[in-house]
Amino acid sequence: MEAVIIALAAIVGLVVGAGAAYFWWGNRSSGQVAQARADLERVQAEAQVRQKEIVLNANEEAHRIRTAAEEDARERRADVQRLERRVQQKEENLDRRLEQLERRERELTQRDQEFENERAKIAELIEQQRRELERVSGLTREEATNMLLQSIESEVREQANRLVRQVEAQAKEEADERARKVITTAIQRWASDQVSESSVAVVPLPSEEMKGRIIGREGRNIRALEMATGVDLIIDDTPEAVILSGFDPVRREIARNALSKLIQDGRIHPARIEEMVEKSRAEVENIIKEEGERAAFEAGVHGMTPDLVKALGRLHFRFSMGQNVLRHSIEVAHLCALMGAELGADVTVARKAGLLHDLGKGVSHEVEGPHALIGADIARRLGQPPKVVHAIAAHHFEEEPETVEAFLVQAADAISGARPGARRDTLESYVKRLEALENIANSFPGVEKSFAIQAGREVRIVVKPDDVDDLAAARVARDIVNKIEETLEYPGQIKVMVIRETRVVDYAK
Repeated sequence: MEAVIIALAAIVGLVVGAGAAYFWWGNRSSGQVAQARADLERVQAEAQVRQKEIVLNANEEAHRIRTAAEEDARERRADVQRLERRVQQKEENLDRRLEQLERRERELTQRDQEFENERAKIAELIEQQRRELERVSGLTREEATNMLLQSIESEVREQANRLVRQVEAQAKEEADERARKVITTAIQRWASDQVSESSVAVVPLPSEEMKGRIIGREGRNIRALEMATGVDLIIDDTPEAVILSGFDPVRREIARNALSKLIQDGRIHPARIEEMVEKSRAEVENIIKEEGERAAFEAGVHGMTPDLVKALGRLHFRFSMGQNVLRHSIEVAHLCALMGAELGADVTVARKAGLLHDLGKGVSHEVEGPHALIGADIARRLGQPPKVVHAIAAHHFEEEPETVEAFLVQAADAISGARPGARRDTLESYVKRLEALENIANSFPGVEKSFAIQAGREVRIVVKPDDVDDLAAARVARDIVNKIEETLEYPGQIKVMVIRETRVVDYAK
């Protein structure tokens, strides 16, 4: 269509030129020249008007053709059946569309060239602005790039922290739900009596006169009793009482039993003391055997050798922060079996490992090393399976746990020992643990104050809202948890809660 317009314009130009030449040759006089010029100007004006009319008509025709083509295309898309009856028309329309596409291609090529020119201009303007920005800000391009990268890195870190927190929350929710189901099922099925016994180190006396008889002439009786039992006797101003002091709970029980028998008999001299001590030792050995057999029967563990039963029965006289170790072992055995059944583990191995996991506490004062490794060595020497030995050795991470049963012993041991009231701690260590928790929390920047509550099982930290944002609060909580795990020893788990609060106060006057 543009070619037609150009051809028409050329024809009009030729006509105007021919008319001008005609008038110039036909009128050589000045008047004729003036008339010719006037006629020429008129012809040129008419030619320009005619040219505009031709261009306008051509544009209208092009617009009409384009509109008709678009309408025809819509009709052809809407009515597929009529296409079969109008094959010839379709060919003509395709030819027309081909012509339009060629024209469209030429237009796009021209536009591409214009875009390239504009792009070059924009690039030049950007370069000018960059130079101006460098001049105004005093920063080079590399310095500005580094600042931008740092800003982007900070933003990406925040997004990553947010994503990590979401993933951690989702994983924790799923794991907590599964763990809660397993542990709740086990605890509901095994609810043992709360152990509140403690080691007895005081023997009551019927009268103050008995103290002198226990001491004997020049202290021979008390020396004989201490040598026979290996326990120190403390006779002080405490009315009608003698204190027994010794690290071995079995020896302390033998001394207590022998001294009680001597007081009841009334005959206290070195020969009688040796006799009563031997008798008490036999009784305590019998008690150890009976308690070991009873514990194995109650826990449902069978096929234990006499030496293993004896080593287990010694835990009857052992206490850990007020919790009887033998009762604790029975409880752990039941919890391991119940949780193992829920998880599809070897219940027999889990039950036996739970019962024997603290076996080393009965001899830990005699052999150097952690009680978990000592107990594992005893179990190995007494013919226990490798899985049981490994679970005993790994229940305090002296070895890396590799079996499901080892993890079950760890979990059951923590459950039994971490229940509120299951164990007693000294006031001094309790206060030190609380102070250590608060000191760790206060050592982090942005922390305003911290409170250790619930007997040290929870720490609440209040941060400064202007220094710590929401995402930074999550990082502070995670860092405090990591530092607590690295520096402190504690039973169970400690909950860390970071509180970020903004308060706005105003007054109406």
